[in-house]
Amino acid sequence: MQKILQTSGLGEETYMPPRLFDAPPWREQVSMQAKRQESEAVMFTCIKNVLYSSRVAPSEIDILVMNCSVFNPTPSLSAAVVNHFRLKPTVITYNLSGMGCSAGLQSIALVRELLQVYPGQTALVVSLENITENVYLGNQRSMTITNCLFRLGGAAALLSNKRRHWWTARYELQHMVRTHMGSDDESYNCVSQQEDSEGIRGIKLDKALMRVAGRALMHNLQQLGPLVLPLRERWRYALSWLARALIAKDRELYKPSFDHAFNHFCIHTGGRGILDGLEKQLSLSPAHLVPSRETLKRYGNTSSSSIWYVLAYIETKRGLKRGDKVLQLAFGSGFKVNSAVWRARRTFFKQHAAFLDIYAKPIIRSTSMP
Repeated sequence: MQKILQTSGLGEETYMPPRLFDAPPWREQVSMQAKRQESEAVMFTCIKNVLYSSRVAPSEIDILVMNCSVFNPTPSLSAAVVNHFRLKPTVITYNLSGMGCSAGLQSIALVRELLQVYPGQTALVVSLENITENVYLGNQRSMTITNCLFRLGGAAALLSNKRRHWWTARYELQHMVRTHMGSDDESYNCVSQQEDSEGIRGIKLDKALMRVAGRALMHNLQQLGPLVLPLRERWRYALSWLARALIAKDRELYKPSFDHAFNHFCIHTGGRGILDGLEKQLSLSPAHLVPSRETLKRYGNTSSSSIWYVLAYIETKRGLKRGDKVLQLAFGSGFKVNSAVWRARRTFFKQHAAFLDIYAKPIIRSTSMP
């Protein structure tokens, strides 16, 4: 684990739940109470902050979508939010689980479909992961990687189709592309929750993960490309494909440059190796990946909320101009790749506390690993 940490790209200020620093026995540290306390501390804080900054009252929330991959208690996390914030009885709630790091965009896709059906609605999307539930206490090498990469974090976002929110909205969702490779056995089994030889539960990452991710990304970009790429890039790809089909089958296909279609990239902080591979596959410059690398260093892999941390970095450090396009790209178990295209509705600099010099850390101890 120490060897993995040294090359992981994570810094020394990532967050872990405080109970994991306590001495054994571990049974109490990973109890249901500890897992609930961790999730509630993250999601209640995120929701309170987003409601305060947007001046939206809890009673105005019409749709609530929660996603947490490995922690699925009863009552659900969405029910805990309804109880804590006293949401109205008519609120529509969904609780997504088992969808991995791509669940944040799965939630956005669900809300988008709901807002197309129900007019005049305000939706709240909350993305987080539970490290106490996810921690692996055994010694199988392939299952210790998650301890080195995943860290505590969460994010909340408001979406609306109300007329009065048209003028204050920061972004407009333009495209959503979802790719699911679960019909392929290798893709389905590359990330799985299971017990090791000693019966200790954890998440196993298969060696085929990078190959599966590359294949899934290719399928996703093939659907996304025609929607967003400039005509010149599409023509160059088409000519390359024709040349390969008619002249030389071993001819390498032209890789479209997606930096002509987007101003900013929010790539899931799955790890340094994934970011390196995406930089090459998308033909991006190192500058495009700075937000994701800095987020990985500061916060680690916060699962489905990571793309929102990267967007917060861009808003804080670079700012956005009206008309700028942002690509969010996330990977998840199953195996899934989801992408979303957002357009900035106005020019702004949003200063997020997550990437300023002052951090509020009342309950979380700061370290890279216990």
